[in-house]
Amino acid sequence: RGEIRLFGGQVTSWKNDHGEELLFVSSKAIKPPKPFRGGIPICFPQFGTQGNLEQHGFARNRLWAIDDNPPPLPVNPAIKAFVDLILKPSEDDLKMWPHSFEFRLRIALGAGGDLSLTSRIRNTNTDGRPFSYTFAFHTYFSVSDISEVRVEGLETMDYLDNMKGKERFTEQGDAIVFESEVDKVYLAAPSKVAIIDHDMRRTFVVTKEGLPDAGKLDLMENLFMLNLMKSIAANYFHLHHYLFSSCLEPLG
Repeated sequence: RGEIRLFGGQVTSWKNDHGEELLFVSSKAIKPPKPFRGGIPICFPQFGTQGNLEQHGFARNRLWAIDDNPPPLPVNPAIKAFVDLILKPSEDDLKMWPHSFEFRLRIALGAGGDLSLTSRIRNTNTDGRPFSYTFAFHTYFSVSDISEVRVEGLETMDYLDNMKGKERFTEQGDAIVFESEVDKVYLAAPSKVAIIDHDMRRTFVVTKEGLPDAGKLDLMENLFMLNLMKSIAANYFHLHHYLFSSCLEPLG
């Protein structure tokens, strides 16, 4: 079962067959026109502060529309329900970021409750100009006690540590566990990563296609770092992949 808001094109709820919520939503989630805090915000055309736009771009602050006539996607018999959304820039958006585009998003649930998001971004500039952008599904996973959570699949990967001035390191050990604040950008991220929550006895398996450049792992809810383990455990955990600096040229 899922819930989607047209404002931001955002998944705000994803529950399993037992009715358990799998996504975190803040009790202080802000209502429009501010971005909704929690679920799966869409970062586009800028991820983070890597550009001149507001943090994470403007797609999460815009009203998306139902896409009644989307281009076909390959048939997937495992999907039992889906919805297609579309976002086009407004005149104000074009003043901030002078590139015309169509962002199509399919949100689908599988027979086993799997959630999938498929994005298709098309350059519609009439003058043939290409543009570059950064993009992410900024997923908030709901977890129990962060000390009981581990991440597998990033072993031996190189990463930039934002807590140490973006210094480059290689991940060591069999899995990632959390004892303090973490903010890392993984380079050449793998296609599958597992988030294992021992306390809840469940595992999130995050897979991706077509986002090869980098993955970002961050866990930094309490900026005061006071009683870090308790404050973070009560909030959320991020694991998301993002595409960095893709150049998109108009079709035909």
